[in-house]
Amino acid sequence: MKHGIAESGVRPGAPRPLPGFGKTLLFDVALWVVLAGAGGWGFWSALQPSVVRDLVLPFAVLAVAVPGSRRWPGAAVFAVNGLCALGLADESNPANAYAVALGAMTYLLGARAKVGRVPLTVLASCLVIDLALCAVLGRGAIWWFYAVTILPVALLVPWLVGRYQQARRALVSDGWRLARTLEEQQRFVAEQARLRERTRIAADMHDSLGHVLSLIALRAGALELSPTLSSQDSADVAELRKAVSEAVDHLRETVTVLRDGPDADGDHSSIESVEELLGRARASGIAVDLVREGDSPSLSPLVGHAVYRVVQESLTNATKHAPGSSVHVRITHEGGRTEVSVTNSAPPAGPLPGVVRGNRGLAGLRERVGALGGQLRAEPFERGFRVTAVMPDRVGGGRTNRLPQSAPDDGAESARRMGDARRTVRLRFIVAFVAPAALALIVLPAAGYLAYQLATCILHPTAYASIHVGQQRQEFDGLLPLQSYPYPTDAARSVPRPAGSACEFYRSNGNLLDEVDLYRLCFSGDRLVAKDVVPGNPDRS
Repeated sequence: MKHGIAESGVRPGAPRPLPGFGKTLLFDVALWVVLAGAGGWGFWSALQPSVVRDLVLPFAVLAVAVPGSRRWPGAAVFAVNGLCALGLADESNPANAYAVALGAMTYLLGARAKVGRVPLTVLASCLVIDLALCAVLGRGAIWWFYAVTILPVALLVPWLVGRYQQARRALVSDGWRLARTLEEQQRFVAEQARLRERTRIAADMHDSLGHVLSLIALRAGALELSPTLSSQDSADVAELRKAVSEAVDHLRETVTVLRDGPDADGDHSSIESVEELLGRARASGIAVDLVREGDSPSLSPLVGHAVYRVVQESLTNATKHAPGSSVHVRITHEGGRTEVSVTNSAPPAGPLPGVVRGNRGLAGLRERVGALGGQLRAEPFERGFRVTAVMPDRVGGGRTNRLPQSAPDDGAESARRMGDARRTVRLRFIVAFVAPAALALIVLPAAGYLAYQLATCILHPTAYASIHVGQQRQEFDGLLPLQSYPYPTDAARSVPRPAGSACEFYRSNGNLLDEVDLYRLCFSGDRLVAKDVVPGNPDRS
């Protein structure tokens, strides 16, 4: 850094340019240069151009319309259509180079404006203004031909192409947005799977290792009271029991760190039965009995595992909180449901002093049983404690608390949105081609017929020069075109003619977009009585 200027070259605190502003300005300048160049070419090729009307004013309008089309595309189309209307007001030639600018603005209208009635209203209004101007000014067939063919094409076709481009960009943008959403969902599912695995490990550590450590502490407590041990041995056994108890506490703290969510994995079946579990408890010196009532059904693996965990956790709590008490286990199967009840009596030496920590195992059991559609109650009972769990024998549909899978289906939101976007793009693509085709079917036959009429009424200047007044029609009939010009202006018709004669008009050249001079031949019967040249636009003469 030097003199307070950062390496980037921007003085601290100085305003930074807007993102993308440079590209936007460059695009607008380039577009203005292209459209102004087309207008300059039209000015250069005009017969009697006006600097203010044909150059300065259009350049100023384009300088406002091009950048303004980003925020007000409809107003930009109106402004440029006004330049085309100046061409219709021209008495010499309706052709206008700013039809190119009109097409560019209507394309931007389709690409930038929201879909709705406003763009269609703008286009229809421009076309009505052009046709009304021709009617008010009383323009001839050439002007009407230009107004019903060139200008509608410049208004409609680029707009449809712009709409298609807008829909295509929207489809691509929605596709990327959907892809990002799916990636986030995948990361979320992976994180949930990781948390479920941590929770499963915590549950196994608590249920298995915690239970074993509790039994070791119980045996150490019983051994401590043995009369055959010396005082030193009793002290060592007491230290052993204390160390095991501390290990249980540390294990519970570790389980707390691992348990980031509810118990989410119970798919693994118990490695031993309830009877085997109680047998190990009896071998450890616990007074426990088991009573089964009802016909033992074929339990779901999830339910069987939950039954095992309820009995195991209840035994662990009894040995920890009520050492020396007797434990009664009753498992009842009735009406498609299984009830597990574990009751321990009051401890012979009375309740343990101090605050008893824990109860995380019961919370995990409650979540496990609730996930299977059952209920768990843990409450004091006759100076002792009782844990009761009621669960259905079978769990339909597998896990009820598992995260929903993102399998695609016809009703999924993403699939529905993608289908809507594709239908919109397909519809706009069809419209972009069908609408011009329909317009072509309506306009082109009429335009073709008009062009045919204009092309078949041309009397070449050499043929006109070889025709003389006084000749009979059959003498030069082969020099005449297929038909006479059917659309002479009122001014041309009003030119005085010989009395009692009928006059025919012929175009002097094949310029279809210009009011060319007309050749007038006046006949009295079949004899040519007058020939003259009538200006196509008498006001220019």
